[in-house]
Amino acid sequence: MIVLSKEKLPIQKEQDVVLFRNRIKELATKIGMSLVNQTKLITAASELVRNMLRYGGGGITQLEIVSRNSIPGVRLVFKDEGPGIKDVTLAMKDGYSTGKSLGLGLPGAKRLVNEFDIKSEIGKGTTVTIIRWKNGL
Repeated sequence: MIVLSKEKLPIQKEQDVVLFRNRIKELATKIGMSLVNQTKLITAASELVRNMLRYGGGGITQLEIVSRNSIPGVRLVFKDEGPGIKDVTLAMKDGYSTGKSLGLGLPGAKRLVNEFDIKSEIGKGTTVTIIRWKNGL
């Protein structure tokens, strides 16, 4: 995979989410991603960034335009230094929540993107990486 562009945006407050979402739309538009795929990417990213704020106390996002086999995509990394997720397997199940939500966030986000990776360590934080390819494959 080739990284064609990379930038970081800190997320510390709700207002940062708006800038973050707008920047994702700009990158997705730049690579010619369809509106349907843009919507899926932005929806997944919104859920993940809100989780980062709510459970991780904010963090850093990394936005990249990447290419694999000449197909462009948008890769997003969400990194926080929060308490971490005790049981990632359980957290990835529909209906599981440590808060007062429906528990659809992480598994729902995973369904909306082409690639999803989560790493979490208790007391150190969580990193989630997602990719949505231009062609949705």
